[in-house]
Amino acid sequence: MFTPFFYLLRAKGLEVSTTEWLALMEALGKGLCGASLTNFYYMARMILVKSETDFDKYDKAFQEYYKSVKSPDKLPDKFKKWLETQDSEDALERLMKPEDDYNYLMKDKGDKDKKKVEQMFRERKAQQEGRHDGGNQWIGTNGTSAFGHSGKAPGGIRIGGKTGMQSAFAVIDEERYRDWRTDKALNYRQFQVAFRRLRQYSGRLDIPKTELDLDGTINSTCNNGGYLKIEMTQPRKNTVKLLLLFDSGGTMIPYMNLCNNLFQAVDKANHFKDVKTYYFHNCIYSHVYKTPECADGDWVSSDWLFKNLDSDYRVVIVGDMQMAAEELYAPDGNFRGPNDGLSGYEWLQLYKKNFKRIVWLNPSKHDYAKLMDWMQAEAALQELFPTYKLSVKGLNDAIKKLMNPSADFNN
Repeated sequence: MFTPFFYLLRAKGLEVSTTEWLALMEALGKGLCGASLTNFYYMARMILVKSETDFDKYDKAFQEYYKSVKSPDKLPDKFKKWLETQDSEDALERLMKPEDDYNYLMKDKGDKDKKKVEQMFRERKAQQEGRHDGGNQWIGTNGTSAFGHSGKAPGGIRIGGKTGMQSAFAVIDEERYRDWRTDKALNYRQFQVAFRRLRQYSGRLDIPKTELDLDGTINSTCNNGGYLKIEMTQPRKNTVKLLLLFDSGGTMIPYMNLCNNLFQAVDKANHFKDVKTYYFHNCIYSHVYKTPECADGDWVSSDWLFKNLDSDYRVVIVGDMQMAAEELYAPDGNFRGPNDGLSGYEWLQLYKKNFKRIVWLNPSKHDYAKLMDWMQAEAALQELFPTYKLSVKGLNDAIKKLMNPSADFNN
């Protein structure tokens, strides 16, 4: 009876092996989870899921497979529609009025109240016939009712959405592990962790020995009859040099916070030998800008970069690849500045020629770009550069590519 669940897990992207599945069947045969669906959930997750980044996939597969299991907490789909956030002046006014459920829950939050709240929830679910915002009784949003989300009722049951007073007895329909997924957009902390992998330590002999060699000191002291003998060694220096090129403005505006997190993480990192950051709009041409405003004249020439930055710089281009075909291919396609006789595509080819290791991070990467005529530019750029989604997994894969000495950058 569990075989379809196995195939559903695989279909959701979980790499469940036959050995792991047989181990789960053996655990079931021994009655390790009894007759409890909750125990089965945790036991199966422990055996089948290898990383916490897959917990969200597992939860979705489990919920889909066991959707027919009756539960007093299960909400009909119509309630999910009603609970979509909708702020209004009336709702905000009603939010501040203490009413029936609010007063009741203010009295106490003991186990006895919790049972009463659960009973009240079942009654409301059975009786409710429409959406409610800012109310005090029904399952809704922005109110003082004990049921719903984004309201002001201590205790109660939160159903999806955002918390109001962070005091709910229980939470229903919440994706608890979605922030652990590797396909999610990055935050500042994740950028920091990822960029720490951009390290290549130098073993040059001309670096002064200014760092204590603990192992060498111990060995020398032992060989010296126990008399302390200090040994020094060369400090390890990261030799990675990084060139960041950000697409700024236009279709990149929705990703401003994401790009700012990336910039801040690199700017505050102190382990790179050198970091250069420049900006462009839509496509890179004969000049790149010094600031995100991409102001006319506030730039450096691409030729200057080629002459002054050696080919060992790791180059990371960040942009959504959204541009008209003429912006990429026409010699006069740059409507904001000079082209110097070359199309954007030809300038990008020069960047690829001058820097040995270059990747493109796209916050809106489309895997099917080659199949869509209106994504002609994105399809062409994906052919030219190794391209990755600007997500946890995408950034990690891009950095692995940059640091792999045998990686092929000729797409």
